[in-house]
Amino acid sequence: MRDPRYNILFEPVRIGPVTARNRFYQVPHCNGMGHAMPEAHAAMREMKAEGGWAVVSTEECEIHPSGDVSPYVEARLWDDQDIPALSLMCERVHAHGALAAIELTHNGPTSSNLYSREVAIAPSHQPLKYGYPHQARAMTLHDIREYRRWHRDAALRAKRAGFDIIYIYAAHDLSLAMHFLQSRRNKRTDEYGGTLENRVRLLRELIEDTKDAVGDKCAVAVRFATEEFQGADGVTESEAKEIVHLLADLPDLWDVNIAAWYMDSQTSRFAREGYQEPFTHWVKQITRKPVVGVGRFTSPDTMVSQIRRGVLDFIGAARPSIADPFLPKKIEEGRGDDIRECIGCNICVTGDMTITPIRCTQNPTMGEEWRKGWHPERIETKRSDRKVLIVGAGPSGLEAARALGQRGYEVHLAEADRELGGRVTREARLPGLAEWARVRDWRVSQINKMSNVAIYRENRLTADDILGFEAPRVVLATGCHWRRDGYGRTNGSGIAGLEGPNVFTPDDIMRGVVPEGPVLLFDDDYFYMGSVLAEVLRAAGREVIYVTPDDAVASWTAYTHEFRHIQKRLRKLGVRLVTSHNLKSFGPEGALLSCVYTDGTQQVPCASVLTITARLPNDELQQSLLASEAQWRDAGIETVTAIGDSLAPGLIAHAVYSGHRYAQEFDSEREGEVAFRRRGWRIAEGE
Repeated sequence: MRDPRYNILFEPVRIGPVTARNRFYQVPHCNGMGHAMPEAHAAMREMKAEGGWAVVSTEECEIHPSGDVSPYVEARLWDDQDIPALSLMCERVHAHGALAAIELTHNGPTSSNLYSREVAIAPSHQPLKYGYPHQARAMTLHDIREYRRWHRDAALRAKRAGFDIIYIYAAHDLSLAMHFLQSRRNKRTDEYGGTLENRVRLLRELIEDTKDAVGDKCAVAVRFATEEFQGADGVTESEAKEIVHLLADLPDLWDVNIAAWYMDSQTSRFAREGYQEPFTHWVKQITRKPVVGVGRFTSPDTMVSQIRRGVLDFIGAARPSIADPFLPKKIEEGRGDDIRECIGCNICVTGDMTITPIRCTQNPTMGEEWRKGWHPERIETKRSDRKVLIVGAGPSGLEAARALGQRGYEVHLAEADRELGGRVTREARLPGLAEWARVRDWRVSQINKMSNVAIYRENRLTADDILGFEAPRVVLATGCHWRRDGYGRTNGSGIAGLEGPNVFTPDDIMRGVVPEGPVLLFDDDYFYMGSVLAEVLRAAGREVIYVTPDDAVASWTAYTHEFRHIQKRLRKLGVRLVTSHNLKSFGPEGALLSCVYTDGTQQVPCASVLTITARLPNDELQQSLLASEAQWRDAGIETVTAIGDSLAPGLIAHAVYSGHRYAQEFDSEREGEVAFRRRGWRIAEGE
């Protein structure tokens, strides 16, 4: 039964000519599937609608070939040929009583046109934003009229496709509508440039055009960034307030956020729940139309507070709807403790950034709804009475135990330590990563409700123990450990001098060991671990020399939108950064570094070295069992399977997925095979 405190979240809200059944609004978010994988895209959005989201939106949708964002795969409405793919999404979303929204955009100088080979357009002559060696040309008045026509035609196509809400996109420094607002991009001297009122003109015209074209049946929304954090070069809060005043009640809904995307979708390491409120709270004081905003909302109490205090009318979400598509329904049914809360790691963002289907650390079914037929809440019931023994209660072991338990199997989970969670528990103690513990906590809470899953803490099993357990299926989820010899991407033969006592790995730091300073931190991993451990060392008062063979510190965090935040933090902490250098050796004189591009070397005095290179599976138990394979049959063992980091070290998301996949495929005829649907839309359409 629903807690009456949350009743306000389930009130219907009018948006122009349509009505949302509640206040849960999945705002536009990218997914790496878009126009290339429409069945997968539609199935993913459908899951949100089934889970109770009243509004389910696309990602940004290109309206014209001159706004091609290849190689990124977003939605498209270039012409009528694109309507069927998006109609499929609308049908799936409408089947569950939700409204379908589409975010129309032309990205101007933030386009690439690598596929279309059209010349990019912009308010004024300027380079393309993302480093392509080409420029966008300044739009003439004829071009502006054409752009308005393209947008209107796309709105009409969207209406024919079945969408209920049509967006004008003016956010994230990614759309012409916003570029005309920005003084740094708009250098025009005609009626579309100069004064703020002139710069707002195009946005006003787009709203009016869209309402005139589709406003009889479709609501018209504006997605708008209220702060760019670029001072006078960007849209500031004061300018944003003037813009909202000028357009206050013209759109049917305001979807507000901050720019750019790396600011809007900050990880939990750098921003707490509700972090956008200081920049968007004032919008409702200016407009009479409903307002949706975001802030990685996972707590229903926070959501209610936003509504009651007049901050928002709708609880907007991208990442929380990815981590748990059924978040609204769980609140509605009084199952708040079952919410699979977003941990704010931004692995979902890496899908779009790497042009691959979306994924999620918390929700391993994300992106697999159509490809593999996985559902975040339902799973096939057991096919046999086989007992399963899982060794290791880290992220993969916990997820395998949870999902197998949900299927109805008898599961025994043995953990060597008192604490559950493995690497999740250790990493969640590091600065800014506390919310990662949700990976452990949600799974443990679900397992604790299952009478068919038993957990044995402080049980370090041997091969003989397993042979005597009489479990037909044995799963090894024993995790991994960081290498101490320097072997990694750059050093295939390891590094000389790392055998001594003053050499440390992340495992040592996570156990509470603090090296003597100065500490040379050698990062050959390129993701988050190096920068987080640098924070640990600085907090302990150690001087840190951060060395990486890469051309930038923590380069892979560009895919999680943390790169700029990390650069700022490390510099603020006084960490010395040395890029494009390899660690050749470590000895009494300190560390010998070599430039990766030349033969130049330099000696860096330091007392200790912290290496972040590669990891090795904890596979001693597996090797021992393989040595005893002749005894398996007599012990009733059918298979021994390694999963997660004990199979191949990776992200926590990889470990969770590995555990879930094992449980999904258990007892199936295609167990262990590579099996997913990859039929193309055009092929499917012609069958």
